[in-house]
Amino acid sequence: MEPDIEIYRKVINELNPKVSADEWDYFKTGLAVQKLKSGEFFIESGKRNHLLGFVTSGLIRAFYINDLGEDITTLFIKEFEYATDYPSLLVKKPSRYNFQCLEPTTVVTMSYLHIQNGYEKFIGFERNGRLIAEDVLKRQQSRIESFQFDNAEHRYLEFVKNNPELFNRISLTHLSSYLGIERPSLSRIRRKIAGL
Repeated sequence: MEPDIEIYRKVINELNPKVSADEWDYFKTGLAVQKLKSGEFFIESGKRNHLLGFVTSGLIRAFYINDLGEDITTLFIKEFEYATDYPSLLVKKPSRYNFQCLEPTTVVTMSYLHIQNGYEKFIGFERNGRLIAEDVLKRQQSRIESFQFDNAEHRYLEFVKNNPELFNRISLTHLSSYLGIERPSLSRIRRKIAGL
């Protein structure tokens, strides 16, 4: 079995230890491995997303371009996280986001159609889908709530605490956009914290 698919199998078994051999045999027939270069897109704005992706190595940045032409980062997807635009996947509309690799990235993918067919074939298969969707939703909800309830410094500290491995892999420009902080303000926050 290809190493990236074996990595994904272990993650699925941790997520849902009740996966049967038959379920996994079906599941793996729909898996493919994409090797993307730095700068390549996994999902492009204006195109429909029909894949659920799981990053086994590398880093993806999700972003959109606002009305002023500014590039707004909404998500960083690192190793062992799911990469998809659920609204585009579920309602079959073009994505409003770009998912671009910041590093050479390997993604294990499965089509939404294969997932839906799995739901029809195996009762337990829906549990996988629910657990994956919950994982993605938790990350999105955490980001939304950070903007509603936390100040800029707290958002920065939480990001550093929860993503220590990303600190030297992303630019300050992308980080300030993600945190909703002007870059000079982010630099001041970093200097203040370093001086503590």
